[in-house]
Parts: sequence; structure tokens; C-alpha cells
Amino acid sequence: MQSLTRPYPVSLPMIILVSLVPFYVFIPGLFQGRAVHSPEVTWDRLVPLQPIWAVIYGALYLCLILLPVFIVRAKELLRRTVLAYLMVWITAYIFFLVYPTAAPRPAQLIGDGFAVWGLRFLYDADPPYNCFPSLHVAHSFVSAFACYHVHRTVGITAILAAAVVGVSTLFTKQHYILDVLAGVLLAAAAYALFLRTAPHEEAAELDRRVAPAFALGTLGIAGLGTAAFLVAYQLLSLPR
Repeated sequence: MQSLTRPYPVSLPMIILVSLVPFYVFIPGLFQGRAVHSPEVTWDRLVPLQPIWAVIYGALYLCLILLPVFIVRAKELLRRTVLAYLMVWITAYIFFLVYPTAAPRPAQLIGDGFAVWGLRFLYDADPPYNCFPSLHVAHSFVSAFACYHVHRTVGITAILAAAVVGVSTLFTKQHYILDVLAGVLLAAAAYALFLRTAPHEEAAELDRRVAPAFALGTLGIAGLGTAAFLVAYQLLSLPR
């Protein structure tokens, strides 16, 4: 059985997965001269912009992305998790290229304070494209589904957190409702193909016992990251 003391095996799917990440930034450069879509529905206009959700958007997502790194240790489950992520990336990239979309961001972000500063930082760092389906949402749910196979309570909590991440993408105007739903469906498809039949009993008992502690640890890391942003905001706000 896989244990906490064994290193992660490096596989070809994992190498491919890591190599795909930079294309998220390069793909928008291919949109020049092409029509960019906005899959807006009526309900999208009813969701107000709430900058404070940028904190949740960043912190919870970081927590969910880190969670499988610490919890998913069993070799077969790790392999299936990497394949699920790989399917999500490749499928999303195909949609980004075939159906380019733009986020429903406001033309101008008005206001001040930590939340507005954080949202402005998010807008500057993340291209306003690659919206359908939401990779943010798909990643969060795949992470939660993988962790469910190690520890049920941690997994269910992570699934609820992934749902909150989906809500945060709407209040930050990073995505449309259809983007979020498509992200959930994409993660569900990855779960059905790769994770649903993963053996629960393969995880070592020690892995299961320490999973809640690792989950709290990832929350702590996310909290420290948020605190670091708050300190940076305070320092940049000092009079010069």
C-alpha cells in the first residue's frame, strides 16, 4: 500500500499535465480577429459584483488545489487523479479554442479597500478569457472528488467548498453561470471516467487518519497567503 513515507511517482501523464499549464496564458493570444462570445443568461445580470468574494475565490481555490497533493498518496488513485485533471485541461482547452469567451468583468473597477485591491490584482493576473468551461470550478471539484476516496468527511467538505468556489466566480464576475455549470459537468465526467471506480481501500490507514490534519494544514496555508496579501496591501497603502 502507498504510505506517507513514499515519494510521489513521476509519470508521463503528470509531466504532460504540468506542461499544459502555460497554454492557459498563451491561448488568448490566438483570439485576435475572432469573435469572442459571452454566454450570458438573465440570471447573470441579477448577480451583483461583490469584491470581497475575491478573497474566497483565491483562498479556497488554493486550499482545494493543495489538498490532493497532501492527501492523495495511493499510487492507483494518484494516477487516476492525474488523468482526471488531464482530461479537464485538454477538454477545456479545446472549448477555449473553438468557443472563445470573455469574462463579464466591469469596464472599470470602482472603489478602494483590501477587497477591491485584491479583485483588481486578480483581474490583472488572470486573462479575461478562457471562461467556458470554468477551469477554476472543474479543478476544485476534481480535487474534492479525489480526496473523497481517501477520507469521506474531508471529501464532502471539499465538495461543499468547491461549490462555494463556483459561487465566488459569479460574484467576482470571473465567469457566467453557464461557465460554472459546464465546469461542474466537466469535473463530473472526469470523475465518472477515472475516479468513480477507484478503490477506496487502497489508501493506507495512516493516510486516512491524517487526512483531516492535512486538510486543516491547507486551510492554514491559504490563510497565510491571504494574510500576506493583506500585509502587502497595507504596505502599498502607506503614504509616501
